[in-house]
Amino acid sequence: MSNMNGIAIFAGGCFWCTEAVFKRVQGVLKVVPGYLGGTIKNPCYREVAMGVTGHAEAVKIEYDPLVVSYDLLLEIFFATHNPTTLNQQGNDIGTQYRSEIFCTSDEQKKKAREYIKLLEAENIFRNPIVTAISIEQPFYSAEDYHHNYYDNNRFQPYCQVVIHPKLRKLQTMYSQKIKVEY
Repeated sequence: MSNMNGIAIFAGGCFWCTEAVFKRVQGVLKVVPGYLGGTIKNPCYREVAMGVTGHAEAVKIEYDPLVVSYDLLLEIFFATHNPTTLNQQGNDIGTQYRSEIFCTSDEQKKKAREYIKLLEAENIFRNPIVTAISIEQPFYSAEDYHHNYYDNNRFQPYCQVVIHPKLRKLQTMYSQKIKVEY
């Protein structure tokens, strides 16, 4: 990673969804699905999925701040998952599916807090936002078969029912910010 690139880390439910969304955003250079925020080192998917480690499924995003701002990444994060359900995204239930922002700096923490206050002041969501704001913790890359999951499994039922609508929403709301190849 170049010193000029930024890092954003978001947990917004299933990492297959968040990876598929952020891979398509202009200025995003790399999206890695993985785990963080738990109690053991080097967790595996089976352990995380069982909810016994305390880790969240998350994505670590490397981005070019000259092309895309952290503010826009935050906006897309909140627009493409439900930040009002505690430990749940749709039918995915458990602490591993929580909504959490892992900040890499005080500036990111400040921006995340301010953006949540703005969303709440504008009553964007019917229910209170439960997204946690935490400091960056050790990130463990998910197993290889989780990387590029949507692109490799587009016709799998979960991808069609859960991920595809998020991508349609991204295309509708942020068409000018999507990479051409998608």
